[in-house]
Amino acid sequence: MKTVRLESVDSTNAYARKLGCDAIVVAREQTAGTGTKGRSFSSLPGGLYLTKITHCSQVPAGEVFRVMVNASLAVCKTVEAFGLEPCVRWPNDVLVQGRKIAGILIENTFSGAFLSRSLVGIGLNVNNVLPPELSDIAISVAEAIGAPADLNRAEETLVAALGREYTLQEYRSYLRFLGGRVRLLSGGAVREGIAEDIDEIGRLIVEEDGKRTAYAAAEVTLRI
Repeated sequence: MKTVRLESVDSTNAYARKLGCDAIVVAREQTAGTGTKGRSFSSLPGGLYLTKITHCSQVPAGEVFRVMVNASLAVCKTVEAFGLEPCVRWPNDVLVQGRKIAGILIENTFSGAFLSRSLVGIGLNVNNVLPPELSDIAISVAEAIGAPADLNRAEETLVAALGREYTLQEYRSYLRFLGGRVRLLSGGAVREGIAEDIDEIGRLIVEEDGKRTAYAAAEVTLRI
């Protein structure tokens, strides 16, 4: 697969969108990094900013959750290589020591009932200095291990991990909150229940007063 290396770019996802082939775009910094829901994503030098673009035709739209599974577990495998113990907060936040160590932004394009193109953008905090306002919610590999981390090793490990396929069962094993009580926020409403499982299309199954309900990630915000 083609690899494009950039010192600086506005966004690796934006750059990758212009490519007509499968590729991996890697940048040392992003000047306009974007997270989910259009939020800005701090992308200072020292971090790993990468987008993998894949054109496909055989993945049914109903199986697209596996793109998110593969992305989040690839990040987990990468930080594990540095001796850390990650977990996933549904659907794809990777946490170390209770704080986010990466941002994942997935952009999927469909043709009829099939996935035609997928962009998996990952910003992994490696040695980059995080803004003070993020100190309570974000962490870097360097901070977590107490020493600078090998950025090239992080890239090699992440690229290799993105080339693997992971199972839903593997994904579930990183969801430490399953079996516990959770709060779900939707608009101004708050619901509470026991998080029981994740189904094949990525919905969270919650037991509320004896009734099991499936929630899509786009419908609710999870609080553990």
